[in-house]
Amino acid sequence: MSTLFLDVTRLLMRLYDGLLPTGVDRVGLAYIQKYAPKARAILSERGFSTILTEQDSQHTFAQLLSSTRNRNAIRMLVARACLNRLREAKLCGILLHTSHNGMEFSRYYGAMTKRDIRPVFMVHDLIPLTHAEYCRPDVDTAHRRRIRTALKHASGLIANSQTTLDSLTAEAARANLSLPPTVVAHLASGVTPCPQAPRPIAAPYFVMLGTIEPRKNHWFMLHLWRRLVEQLGTAAPKLVIIGRRGWECENVIDMLERCEPLKGALIEEAHCSDEKLHAYLQHCQALLFPSFVEGYGMPLAEALSLKVPVLASDLAVFHEIADDIPDYLDPLDGPGWLSRIQAYAQPNNPERDAQLIRIERFREPTWTAHFERVDAFLETLR
Repeated sequence: MSTLFLDVTRLLMRLYDGLLPTGVDRVGLAYIQKYAPKARAILSERGFSTILTEQDSQHTFAQLLSSTRNRNAIRMLVARACLNRLREAKLCGILLHTSHNGMEFSRYYGAMTKRDIRPVFMVHDLIPLTHAEYCRPDVDTAHRRRIRTALKHASGLIANSQTTLDSLTAEAARANLSLPPTVVAHLASGVTPCPQAPRPIAAPYFVMLGTIEPRKNHWFMLHLWRRLVEQLGTAAPKLVIIGRRGWECENVIDMLERCEPLKGALIEEAHCSDEKLHAYLQHCQALLFPSFVEGYGMPLAEALSLKVPVLASDLAVFHEIADDIPDYLDPLDGPGWLSRIQAYAQPNNPERDAQLIRIERFREPTWTAHFERVDAFLETLR
């Protein structure tokens, strides 16, 4: 069997910086857990790449999967990788790259071709192309270059949803490029199963989960919560926002830090451990997911896998993952969200109880099913 290679650059740098894993990072870690015993690690920077020795690869994978962080060990691994660089060696295999980092550099693909390695990238979304208004300036240009370079040079592409693949197909048509071999493989929940945890908040509360950025619609939800507090006072349910502060979100930060009515009704968790996240989700009235656009929406799968109700935007990808189980609303329907939140905050609410019944038929995406699809896809490329 040909060797598998895993590009771990993003994961290693985020580990070195002490950052908690995002949804993209959790996918990368799942690939390491699956393939590490038979894989080699690749590090890259602006398209220049180096392949770690088998021994250093295993040390790197162990560091990434460890619950403790050893920055000195990471520094030494990177230094050795640079010193022991395997230049243009014919290694023969398949590269699995699960982040978007480096997709835009044609020299990266060229280096893999010289080594007889076939690059396969995962595409998480095309949001910067379809909804540039929700991204940082110039990200659309960079992402278009990533996607089009991958369309030209990748041996295969893995899409996390049919919605993402549809966007990818449309972009290939716009660029007059052929679509390389592709597969859709849904992502499993990023929450590790834990025992039932004590309730973290006595009062009823709701959870928003994800990086604070414009497309997640936090600003809208914070204004709804201000209205709830104005109407209900101290009887208003709490809102727990889990996720770090991202980009272009100054108006949200103003609400978080300066809105007097929200003080006491809002809990912000920028650095939340898996155990604490699990506890928050287990006992909340519902996960709130009012995004304008998503490529997948891992929090949706995470909540439903824990039997937690979800109030979500009416997006095609959410229907793809969860069918009719959540209660769906337009992301700008303020009265609708306000009414549903007030209802779900009540004990023994018929709407919430009905969703709890629907949740019993939720078919949770699993890593086993994901990798069965990926492995079958890779066999067609060998």
